[in-house]
This record gives sequence, C-alpha cells and structure tokens, in this order.
Amino acid sequence: MKRFDGTRVYFSPCGMGLGHVSRCVPIAKEVQRLGGEVMFSTYLEGVDYLSQFCFPVAKAPEIYLETDKRGSIDLKATVSTRGFSAFWTLLKQIKFEVKQMKGFKPDLVFVDTRVSTIMAARMLRIPCILTLNQFLPRAPREKETNFWKLVDGTVMTVLGWMWALSDRLVIPDFPEPYTISLDSLRAPRRYGAKMDLVGSIMGLKPEDNLDASKVRDELGLDDQVLIYAGISGPRPERMPLIRMLAPIFSRFPDKYHVVMSMGNPHGGNESKRVGNVTLIPWILDRFAFLNACDMVISRGGHETIMQSIGYNKPSIIIPMPRHPEQYGNARRAMEIGVAEAMHQRDVSKEALIKRVEHLLESEHVLEVLVDMNQNKHLDRGLDRIIEIITEYL
Repeated sequence: MKRFDGTRVYFSPCGMGLGHVSRCVPIAKEVQRLGGEVMFSTYLEGVDYLSQFCFPVAKAPEIYLETDKRGSIDLKATVSTRGFSAFWTLLKQIKFEVKQMKGFKPDLVFVDTRVSTIMAARMLRIPCILTLNQFLPRAPREKETNFWKLVDGTVMTVLGWMWALSDRLVIPDFPEPYTISLDSLRAPRRYGAKMDLVGSIMGLKPEDNLDASKVRDELGLDDQVLIYAGISGPRPERMPLIRMLAPIFSRFPDKYHVVMSMGNPHGGNESKRVGNVTLIPWILDRFAFLNACDMVISRGGHETIMQSIGYNKPSIIIPMPRHPEQYGNARRAMEIGVAEAMHQRDVSKEALIKRVEHLLESEHVLEVLVDMNQNKHLDRGLDRIIEIITEYL
C-alpha cells in the first residue's frame, strides 16, 4: 500500500445523526496509519461523536430538519422555520469551509453528503471525493401532488448537479443484487462514470473482534437470546422510539435479554438494568455487541443495516415515521431476506417477540446472510476507498 507521508486529507461529513461521520472515521484512521494528516469539519451530533477520537475538528454552522413529537420529519415546520434561513446557512457553511481549507491546505477533500464542502473545494480547485448513499433523496409527503412532484424534481436535479461537481462519487453499499440503498441511487446515466459501488466500510470485522463470550459474561447472561438495539440518530428522532421501547424490552420473556444503546455520546457508558433490558447511554464498542448478539433492532440507518449484515445478524427495522430513506432501506433489507420491518405505530411487545422468533427460526434468513458474507468483495469498502484516495494523492 502506498504511503501518504506529507499529504493532508480534509474530511467533511454531514453532522445529522452518526452514520455519516462514523463511516468516515475508519477511513481517516487508515489515512493516518499510512502517514497522512487529517482534519474534520462537521456539526451537531457529528462533533459530539468525534470528541472520543483525537482528530482535529472544526465545528461548522448547523443545518437540520424539524421533527414532531413522534420523531417524524415535519416538512411544514422545517419550511416555515428554516426554509429561507437554510439558504443563508448553506452560504455560511461554504464560507466556513473555504476558510478552514485555506488554513489546513489539504491535498484532497473527502465529503460525506455535504453540498457546501463540495462547493468550497470546487472554488479552491482541490480534488474532491464524495461518498453518499442517497443520490436522489425524496422529501416525505402526506399526499403526492403535481406541485410537490415538480418541487421534488427540481430539488433532485439541482442536488444531482451539485453532487456531480465532485471528482468521484463513492457509494459505500453492496453491489447488486444486495444493494441496500437501491431506491435512492437512481442517478442519471451521465454520472455513471464517476460512481463506484465499493462495498461495506467497517473498522472492525467479526474476525478482528472481541470474543463474544466476554460481552455475555459482563452482562451476566447464561443461554438467553441477546438482542442489540442500537437506537441512534439526532435526539428528536431517536428519543420517541427509545421511550417507547424501553418499557417493552423490560417486560420481554426471561429467555431474551436486550441491550439498548441510547445514542448519546456524552452520556457515558454506565449501564442500568431494568427487567430484561440493559440501558446504556453510549456504547464505546458497538462492534463487540454486534459480534455477541443474536439479532439487531434498529431505526433503519444505512450503516447499521450494513454492519448488521456484515456481522451475520438478522434485523428488525423500525423506520422513523415519514422518513423515505429509512423506509427504502427497510424495504430492501426485507426484499433481500435479512430483516423484518414494522411501522412505529405498530410496535408492541407481542409484535416484536413474534418477529424475533420468526427471524431466529428462519433457515432462509441465515442462508442469505451466510451467502452474502461468503462473497468477499462485499466488505472491502475501506480498502477500495483507500485505493481511490491514492489515485488523487
């Protein structure tokens, strides 16, 4: 592998939730291992997440979507309170990114789903690699009308043009027929030459991880089924589901035990056991729990689904209400055969246990997971991204 001695890479992931920034961390660590220097720019939860690492981080102007009490995206509230201000925030972000890049003087900019950084890199004529799993995002709608179809079409056209300003588009997803974000990746054919479907990015693979028995011993478990519920995302999105699930998990039958991460990087890692659920504000090594558990319950974030598959774990997915990307991810995981999905409004103890039992008893689910993980090119995303970075350094 080529050394990166003397080179600088500027990482700029979207800061809403943890999926974007968490998949950039293994890449940044590998760049450092190969002798390169890195710097991060992000905002909101992304800044909190990076605080546990030793990367230099610049806190960019914040931009986010409004949500209602269910954790659902509230498009009307977002438009009414942030519609015009979002444009000015974007301009402030571009100005901020230009300033940071001029100070850091990167040889390459690595962006995860941020338009402002692409624009800044373009202005400064710095090579830019973009990673994303939504080329054509769609806004949630109660009703489809011709007006909103026109709005969606305009937004997607403009976003597609902005994404294409990058020098390379890297998609951290499985090749077909296993592509999770297939619904969001219908890019115009003219952009195809720039796109590279690289596979999963995982800092730790199952064979590199802790002995599963150590996690179970620390939890005081015997032969119970261990369920890992990783509920992350922005606080307004994750808390309604956490408040719903915690009392349900506590009343699960004794044959099950649930460990639920509450996705709070500043909450510490002190656990609290209530009935048959262990609540942990922040799990320092989620891969250890992925390795030890028998199945996963999640919101439907792209990275969580990818990692669950990589660790051979079936999933129950509960997408955030009116969140097109998570609904699309959940639908694809079901089509592939590695997950069950359910609406948040249908969540109950009985409904969850029924799905848990079905997944654990299904030979087909296990066969699909084994088949996917025997296909070795599915998990080489990190190696492939480093190869692509090498081309631009």
